[in-house]
Amino acid sequence: MSQSNKVRKAVLPVAGFGTRMLPATKAMPKEMITVVDKPVLQYVVDEAIEAGIEHFVFVTGRNKAAIEDYFDIQYELEQTLKERNKKAELSLLEHHRLPAGAASFTRQQEALGLGHAVWCARDIIGNEPFALLLPDMLMKGDIACMKGMMNLFSKTGGNIVAVEECDPALAHKYGIVGVGDEMDGGFRITGMVEKPAKGTAPSNLYINGRYILQPEIFEILSTQERGAGNEIQLTDGMLKLAKNQEFFGYRFKGRTFDCGMKEGYVLANVAYALDRPDIRASVEGDLKALLAALK
Repeated sequence: MSQSNKVRKAVLPVAGFGTRMLPATKAMPKEMITVVDKPVLQYVVDEAIEAGIEHFVFVTGRNKAAIEDYFDIQYELEQTLKERNKKAELSLLEHHRLPAGAASFTRQQEALGLGHAVWCARDIIGNEPFALLLPDMLMKGDIACMKGMMNLFSKTGGNIVAVEECDPALAHKYGIVGVGDEMDGGFRITGMVEKPAKGTAPSNLYINGRYILQPEIFEILSTQERGAGNEIQLTDGMLKLAKNQEFFGYRFKGRTFDCGMKEGYVLANVAYALDRPDIRASVEGDLKALLAALK
């Protein structure tokens, strides 16, 4: 296990087709669909930057060039904004631009699952712990999810998995963790079960799409057999890693929006719009009027 107590790099798997959001994702990467006025992916990158991430590894697929273009300089656009003295817009673009060399892009040629996508980043990550953020999951809370995980990692090392509570009756739909010794900021994970049979879940805490993993996961994933869905499952690899390394759970206090689903995407737009002082009053008033009209 790496002795580093600093997590500098993050993996963002962005190769998926986004079939649950068709037809919008037919010509646009699902990660680039906007919530209010920013791509979903930008919110996730912002969360990682706040937590101290310095380098982003985007695991892409075909038809994802828009993601690479988004994090590049758009000379024609910026020149036009300069000529029109659009200082606020220029400042906004500069704020969301990653520093030179802070982004790497590697290709997942086949859709073989999350575990395979993570493995594709092995040479760029190297022998150090790394963060993994699923880019269609938006976390909204007083303390950003990854920042809280970093705080726990600084105390425990090992591997960190973010979890949230779900209705116990729905635990069979998620990856669920077992709860061991409690500690400041988290707990020891005693086991992980992917979609347990009804009534057998060890808790109601589900894995919500944020991880800090040690680099030994790569060797495991390199020989990992295909599991559910005939894909290389990350959970299977983590179960093997847990035989030799400790896993800790971080309870995220907030709300997760799955923007890979229509319902989650719509709710995310409402929630983040209501957070915006510049548009809240208008949005809130219109929402109340819409709801009143439905009664």
